[in-house]
Amino acid sequence: MASQRCILFLSLVVAIVLFYTSWYPCSFHDHDYESSLKKAYTRCMETVKDFMFQDSIVIADDVALRATKTFDVDSYGAKGDGKKDDTKAFKKAWKEACSSTKAAVFSVPKNKKYLVTPIKFKGPCKASLTMQISGTILASTKESKYKKDERHWLRVDGVDNLQIEGGGVIDGNGAVWWKKSCKVDKDRALTLYKCTTLVVNDLTVQNAQQIHVSFERCDHVQASNIRVTAPGDSPNTDGIHVTRTQNIKISDSIIGTGDDCISIVNGSKNVQATGITCGPGHGISIGSLGSDNEEAHVSDVRVDGAYLTGTTNGVRIKTWQGGSGDASNITFQNINMKNVTNPIIIDQEYCDQDGPCKEQDSAVEIKNVVYKNITGTSADEDAVIFKCSEKHPCQGVVLQEINITQEGGDDAKAVCNNVKLTYIGTVNPRCPKNIVQINEHFKHMVTVE
Repeated sequence: MASQRCILFLSLVVAIVLFYTSWYPCSFHDHDYESSLKKAYTRCMETVKDFMFQDSIVIADDVALRATKTFDVDSYGAKGDGKKDDTKAFKKAWKEACSSTKAAVFSVPKNKKYLVTPIKFKGPCKASLTMQISGTILASTKESKYKKDERHWLRVDGVDNLQIEGGGVIDGNGAVWWKKSCKVDKDRALTLYKCTTLVVNDLTVQNAQQIHVSFERCDHVQASNIRVTAPGDSPNTDGIHVTRTQNIKISDSIIGTGDDCISIVNGSKNVQATGITCGPGHGISIGSLGSDNEEAHVSDVRVDGAYLTGTTNGVRIKTWQGGSGDASNITFQNINMKNVTNPIIIDQEYCDQDGPCKEQDSAVEIKNVVYKNITGTSADEDAVIFKCSEKHPCQGVVLQEINITQEGGDDAKAVCNNVKLTYIGTVNPRCPKNIVQINEHFKHMVTVE
């Protein structure tokens, strides 16, 4: 095929040269000979370049097709009727795809439902791999199929250079688990574990048993156009969960669940979230951090561009008493909220248990947090809450261009305990006392009593 293309190309070049020079038969015998020849040459080469460019695309496409091999789960016995257990077919297709020395596509065809029990898609794989999820993957509701010591339904483990796409659906079938009171023994719908250079794009994840999408110990991640849905009263169904993961960007995603839309917890660094629509749910949270006297660290988080509606919290940082470590260099900006409870909140006395939590002096330190250009309405009177530790007060907190009122139009209030705070520009509501603000006209610090 390549030799045929080469012969065809050379023949075409000769034909083009003869064609264009024939346009100037007279001019080759007069004083404009050189000019005419240059024109013919230029037009000839432009045509040759166009041909070469188009032909190179065709050749590149041919090479890509020859270099990529598709492993369709149907070819390994999957029925896709939503009734038959297709787990074995998925495992066989994955084993072959991951073992391929050529770039591979693990394909779940559209317009079908594949019932599967817990699967571990284990790496490392021999070449780059794409999970093309175009159909629906449906979780089995048989509890006997789930190991109590593993909290994962679909788990991708140690696969680098992975792309997950296809516009399909991952359905956790979680209603059976939501009825149970125990929070621990529920599976996470999709877990990405120890994956480096990971792209997740155009995917719907719904009705998870617990967390919908969990990034654990991953590095260099892009997650975009993710749609996460579950009823607002479904317990512990976080949308996107980030733990011990760094260099991750979550963008252009719509999340509505019964828990945090996005939760960022211990060991996470350099996390970006942009273009997020959140609601229902518990808002966008850092934490919880420091439970069971844990040392926790989260840093360099930027939430830039979000719309939250009807959530029980807006942008939140939550830590337990007794923990240690820090949450630092955090920015929430360009955010609009409608009828949100606790639009801006830091809670260093977080307690998610039936009885009261033990009072302890140690705490996860919170410092260098910026809230910028946040507007909207609060479901309650208190729109800004800083509930910081007396022993370890929140430091370096900045409120810049904030305008939040109550949903009915009344003025909102701010409650501020043990926080070192700076105002920039117009801020509403403000804490009532002991606040430091920047006067934009005189550029100096002023203490407000």
